[in-house]
This record gives sequence, structure tokens and C-alpha cells, in this order.
Amino acid sequence: MAGLVRIPVFRALTAPQMFAGVTYSFFVLNAVVTMEIFLLTRSFWALAVAAVLHLIGYAVCLREPRAFDIWITKVSRCPRVRNWKRWGCNSYAP
Repeated sequence: MAGLVRIPVFRALTAPQMFAGVTYSFFVLNAVVTMEIFLLTRSFWALAVAAVLHLIGYAVCLREPRAFDIWITKVSRCPRVRNWKRWGCNSYAP
């Protein structure tokens, strides 16, 4: 019987789509937040906020590229229950 043939899967094939060091979804979210801040304040200081948000996102994406996607999935599928303040976690039984 022949031995098992291993074919390595490269990280580039499994990594999410990136733009400027952050995931594309975070980049779009950053752009939307920056536009909203600009429309509310009518100041170009919103670009400084965008730069700070981008640096935070870049630092997070260095550690785990899918961190924001995982967080969005957790928030959308695991909402807090009414007794969360008492137990500090989602407990479905009193």
C-alpha cells in the first residue's frame, strides 16, 4: 500500500481578502464610519479618526485576520439573554 501523499495548503489560499493590511469588510466598515463622522462634524479631522481606526484594525489583523468576521458572527448569532447581568454569560435557565 502506498504512503499518504501530503499536499500543503498555503496560507494565501485560505486567507480572507485583504486591503491595506485589514480585511475588506473592516475596510468598508471603516470607510462608512469615517463618512458618517465627516457628515456629522463637517470637518476633515474625520480622516485622523479613520487613520486611528485603520491602525487598530491593522494591529488586530496581524494577530488573526478573521477576528472581525468571527466577532460579527458571534454578535449576530449569540445575542445576550435577559439574565446576562446576573450570571455574566448566556445562561438559558434561571
